[in-house]
Order: sequence, then C-alpha cells, then structure tokens
Amino acid sequence: MEIRAAVVEEEGGPFDVQTLELGEPEPDEVLVRVVGAGVCHTDMIVRDQEYPSPLPIVLGHEGSGVVEAVGSSVTAVEPGDRVVMTFDSDDACPHCRDGHPAYCEEFFAYNFGGTRPDGSTPLSRDGEPVHGRFFGQSSFATHAMATERNVVPVDDDVPLELLGPLGCGIQTGAGGVINSLDPQAGSSIVVFGAGSVGLSAVMAADLKGCIDVVSVDLKRNRLEKAAELGATATIDPAEVDDVVAAANEAVDGGVEYALETTGVPEVAEQAVESLSQRGTAGIIGAPPLGTEASYDVNDLIINGRTVTGIVEGDSNPSEFIPDLIELYRQGKFPFDEIVTYYDFDDIEEAVADSESGETIKPVLRVSEP
Repeated sequence: MEIRAAVVEEEGGPFDVQTLELGEPEPDEVLVRVVGAGVCHTDMIVRDQEYPSPLPIVLGHEGSGVVEAVGSSVTAVEPGDRVVMTFDSDDACPHCRDGHPAYCEEFFAYNFGGTRPDGSTPLSRDGEPVHGRFFGQSSFATHAMATERNVVPVDDDVPLELLGPLGCGIQTGAGGVINSLDPQAGSSIVVFGAGSVGLSAVMAADLKGCIDVVSVDLKRNRLEKAAELGATATIDPAEVDDVVAAANEAVDGGVEYALETTGVPEVAEQAVESLSQRGTAGIIGAPPLGTEASYDVNDLIINGRTVTGIVEGDSNPSEFIPDLIELYRQGKFPFDEIVTYYDFDDIEEAVADSESGETIKPVLRVSEP
C-alpha cells in the first residue's frame, strides 16, 4: 500500500515527507494507521547520527493509532483496536522474561537497527528498501508496521492523538521516578532538565509524595511549567554561581534523589555531586555514543552514593502505560499540559520548536482518530 512518511536521507538532513510503499504484515506484525506521533530528542540524535541507525530511514517512535490489519499469529489485538506503540524487544531474553523489557539483550538491534530481525524492512521506494522499523514502528508516517510485542491497547475515553508520547518520553520520565528511583513520601529530588522527560519526572515525584521537588533548566517557560506541575523550587543555572550548591539550598536535609535528563555529561556530574549521603542519581539523558562523565570514586564510596542508568523508565509498557492513562483520567498526571499539536506536514517546524525549547512536547496530528 502507498503511505506518506517523513524520510531522513542523510546525516543532519530534513524530515522529508514522501510517498513510500508499505508491505503486508508478517505473522507477528500489526499494521497501524497513525493518528498521533510525538517528536522526541532520540529522533534528532538519530537524524544527526549520534546513534548510528542506517539511512535512509523513517523515524518516529511515539505513535498512537488504530489497528488496520494483523499478521496470522497475532492474538493480542485485532483490526479496529486503538493502540499506543512503544519500544520493541525480543520477548525472549532473561530480562524480558523477568518483566524488564527495557533492558532486553537485543534492545539496540530491535530499536535502532531499522529492520526486522531477519534484516528486511517493510518500507520501500521505487523498489529500493527504506529502513522502517525504528523502535519497531517508524511512526512518522500515515501507517506504521509494529509488532504484537510493542503495541498496547487503550480505551476510547481518552484522546488517541495525545497518547503516543506515553510510548517513550513520558513513560521514561515518569518511570525513572516511579519504577527506578522509587522515592519515598517526604523525600527530596532534583530533576535536571525540564523537557518532556524531566517534567514527567516532576509530575511523578509529586505523585510519589516527594516533599522537595527541584527542577533545573535554562528555559524560563519550562521552569514555569515545572512549578505548575509540582516543582517546589526551580533553578536556572544561568542565574546562579553554583548549581549544586543551589540545589542543596533548595531542599531540607540534602538531596536524596537526582535525575539527569539532558544528555550533557557535565550535568550528569552535577546530578551526582548534588546528592547527600546514600543518595541515588538516575541517568536518563542520552549523549553521543562514547561520551564519558567523571566522578570522584572516593566521593561515591564515602558518601554511599549510587549512580544508575535508566532506559525507558524501566517500564513494562503493557502495564505501565495503562497505569499512566488511569492517573491522567483521575487528574493526577496531566501530561496533556506539556503537549503542543502540529500538522504532520509541519514536522520540520515541530522539530525546530522542540530543539529551540519553545515547545516542550510536539505531537504530530497525522490522521483523524
């Protein structure tokens, strides 16, 4: 079938909306008509080849839509179902079987490889292959080919076009707090970065009952939104001499938890340095491969500090995404307040606004629900 999709042809190139051919579903695949697709920082770092997915490629990994067809072995969904598409996994390795698919042993191949496990791709142009399985979906398109493993059915009482970011950025920030750090009520947390991941973490920290929730960012509009969503204090690094000192001044009794979402190694170092004794820092932000950060080993030892990496909020999406939707229904997780909608053809504007910080979470409206 013919579809329209945003293709990245070369390193740093534009998201060019073109007509492509999409094949039929394989036995384990699910054809989804895309309704909404979130724009995420990961799309840009692959466009810029900081993570080396093959080109040309259709990116997009926060899609929501309606199932149009399923492969012969699919039983979890059927045509007409509303779904959120999330990251892919092999569903077979020890971590997947243990309920931690974000740490799948084949995570990079399944999500950044741009092909099915057998090396094929569902997308083509004039008979030539276009890589089309980014995060098991490539949802910057009118239709996406996902798998039974990475679609999550959702009810019809919430706006379908809103839900795509739950598949990556929102669940990453919220899960980084709820699943990975798991702060106790009355504790303190500093979140470095107030994009969609950082603000989702702020909302989650508020849900968990953190008494001190500090948001750090260079953008005034994002800090203002953080304050609206539960931050008890905000810090603009451009306005203070020492971010670590400012973070500690903003909390009562020292920083027990820190979450780094920017992908800047110096900020990751600040997150660890801000911790009090026995504090834990979660590192989410993704810099280019090979990036290193430095820590004083004795500082970690003497203070009993912990540093942990976090992928996709250590989420099991089939369980966590419905939980976040229920919290949204109850008015406890208002992630719609960080979303701005764009028409699909305006994808370059959405990307530019995301990179400038003008928009926190752009979502492309691709088709009617």
